[in-house]
Amino acid sequence: MSLDIGQPAPDFTMPTDGGGTVGLRDLRGKTVVLYFYPKDDTSGCTAEACGFRDALPDYSGIDAVVIGVSRDSVASHDKFKGKHGLTFTLASDEDGAVCERYGTWVEKSMYGRKYMGVDRATFLIDREGILRAIWRKVKVPGHVAEVLKAAKGL
Repeated sequence: MSLDIGQPAPDFTMPTDGGGTVGLRDLRGKTVVLYFYPKDDTSGCTAEACGFRDALPDYSGIDAVVIGVSRDSVASHDKFKGKHGLTFTLASDEDGAVCERYGTWVEKSMYGRKYMGVDRATFLIDREGILRAIWRKVKVPGHVAEVLKAAKGL
């Protein structure tokens, strides 16, 4: 699926850590940073999550919420959050439906082997549910600061 800046963000409802749920329509009125990552507790994903955790006071200062999404289970998210002191929501997209809607379920290649996996990507959604920025094939260093700068501009 192709998503473009200026169009409505695909709606979703997903289970979250701690036994809750999160839905995009329930977040109207807030800026949403929706980031997709491949796997709980791997080096790049941990660095990205800890970056968002450390910057969370700056995000809350602009009335923005951060939501991390992977295909890991809620139980895996609970462990990941506890281990690294993550203070934002992690949503579980075990069936991959939300990853499909956002175009983050892609063919990857490692050491010549092809497989399907979650592409690291971030979507900035404004208070009305409109996509305002999209980052694909994210490189972790500097990414959290770049997203925060864009979010402050909304």
